[in-house]
Amino acid sequence: MPELLVIGVIALLVVGPKKLPEIAKALGKGLSEFRKVTESATDTIKETFRTDELKQDMDGLKDSLLHGKDDETPAPRADNVSEEDDAPKTADRKSKA
Repeated sequence: MPELLVIGVIALLVVGPKKLPEIAKALGKGLSEFRKVTESATDTIKETFRTDELKQDMDGLKDSLLHGKDDETPAPRADNVSEEDDAPKTADRKSKA
């Protein structure tokens, strides 16, 4: 806070009391405009990253749909297994005895 007071006193001495309000107003407008521009640029950059991420996700999904089914055989599903497959065969029991 003391630094701000020193800057204010120096500005008052350099500019003078008549022009100080005009300069402060112009400085405030400039800072406001600068904030708007930087916020807009930040939003644009974030949107670009989101778009790139979505494009990569879509490309990955497209590749998996187009190439994934041709390269891989489907895994057996649990509901396709019958109780007969789980039980040992009668011939296997006789050969072990």
